[in-house]
Amino acid sequence: MKVLVADGVSQKGIDILSKEFEIVEKPKLTAEELLEMIPEFDALIVRSASKVTKEVFAAAKNLKVVGRAGVGVDNINIEAATAKGVIVLNAPEGNTIAATEHTMAMMLSMARNIPIANETTQKGEWNRKKYVGVELRGKTLGVIGLGRIGSGVAKRALAFDMDVIGYDPYVNEERAQNMGIELGTLDDIYTKADFITVHMPLTAQTKHMIGKETFAKMKKGVRLVNCARGGIIEEAALAEAVKDGIVAGAAIDVFESEPMGENHPLQGLEKVVLTPHLGASTVEAQIGVAVDVAYGVAAALRGEPVSTAVNMAPVSAQVMKTIRPYFDLAERMGCTVRSLAEGAISEVEVEYNGEITKVDTKMITTAVVKGMLNPILQDAVNYVNAPGIAKERNIKVKSVKNAEADNFANLITVRVKAAKNAVEVQGTLFGEEARIVTINKHRVDVDPHARILICPHINCPGVIGKVGSIMGAAGINISGMQVGKTDIKGTNIMVLTIDNEISADVLAEVVSIQGIFDAKLVNFDVV
Repeated sequence: MKVLVADGVSQKGIDILSKEFEIVEKPKLTAEELLEMIPEFDALIVRSASKVTKEVFAAAKNLKVVGRAGVGVDNINIEAATAKGVIVLNAPEGNTIAATEHTMAMMLSMARNIPIANETTQKGEWNRKKYVGVELRGKTLGVIGLGRIGSGVAKRALAFDMDVIGYDPYVNEERAQNMGIELGTLDDIYTKADFITVHMPLTAQTKHMIGKETFAKMKKGVRLVNCARGGIIEEAALAEAVKDGIVAGAAIDVFESEPMGENHPLQGLEKVVLTPHLGASTVEAQIGVAVDVAYGVAAALRGEPVSTAVNMAPVSAQVMKTIRPYFDLAERMGCTVRSLAEGAISEVEVEYNGEITKVDTKMITTAVVKGMLNPILQDAVNYVNAPGIAKERNIKVKSVKNAEADNFANLITVRVKAAKNAVEVQGTLFGEEARIVTINKHRVDVDPHARILICPHINCPGVIGKVGSIMGAAGINISGMQVGKTDIKGTNIMVLTIDNEISADVLAEVVSIQGIFDAKLVNFDVV
């Protein structure tokens, strides 16, 4: 078998593969050259430079696996790979330590003014008094996202005698205590932390989650670090907060657009430390990702299970034909229960009714977990790692089957237990169209292929009209509406299918309506 290495990777990874396979190294391939060469290869290894497009997969006759020597797979068309039966894998752990240490380095550099002090000293200046810094000891660090990197940063911060507050919907009190940190809400972090570091994925829900309104909640003199994803912190708002003295310092490694363009709002600010996306740029990390991806590619070519695959694990063609239509529904049901759950989820139960009980439904259950975890985690959640991530976060996952089905040929019920409530959502397929048919016992018929707003309310005149007026005034288009009844007299649930983003202010305005119990936004763009 032949392996094409399209971007440069560490020789140690090449050495591992060359023991079994023929290796062809062609760094800096153009898109045209890749299309021309790919038909003869069984495996392709890339970093971020090469784009593995739909056209590449269409041209690939023998391709079995694409390995990304790194974490992100934005340059690979996963949908086209899956449709072609090509495994896509990455190296999610190879640069964990590098990113963790870079976060600490950025925090220390910012706190002690090291970059600007070095620059001026190199010019012959001597500014001891001007660049007086602050210590980490005794300060409170807020860690938003407690995945591998966020947990690593928290551990190292404790060694610096910092007090650590962590926010992560999937971490419970027991795990937090074992880590030696305090769990809190986002508002707890914003109001209490002296330093804040972000370790979340960039999704529709996390984009600009830290902006002008958030800065207004923070302690004056707070310091921010972002080595996770560009766009989580609104860059223009951060620049203004630095200039206004709200933010005493910032250390940013990732940006909304990379490389940074001219006249970027953060450029030229003394109190801001900027690095060109160096989180994974260490000798050890580059070796680590090359070795990890080499072992993964070798396993895939041998037909063995691949633990780092980012698309679905292989199943028989017959079973896949039956269960494939349910994947999207299951992920969106997982996203829905996550949006409705309040606090950390401790248990997930997926019940199957009808004909679907005759086949292996494990991958559908995994799809539910994937959809539940994806909206909040920085680390990509896939069909391979979703069960392990749930187990790591002490989330019990179980499934039950009952061949009897009263109202539908096939029905999937997802129940979750969270810290403050329990949630139940049911879904089915009408042909191949996914539908959510009940939400917490309320009968509905919802197309989960857009954003939806779920509002339990008192069954009385005027409530629905007031919600519509608020949406109209905010320029938010309502493309569909359902009102679901329940056995509980006098209560209904309103489900709006909406076409635009909804701000926190608009949600708060909806909740303030007399008769509205709550308003939960479910954004299916993240699944």
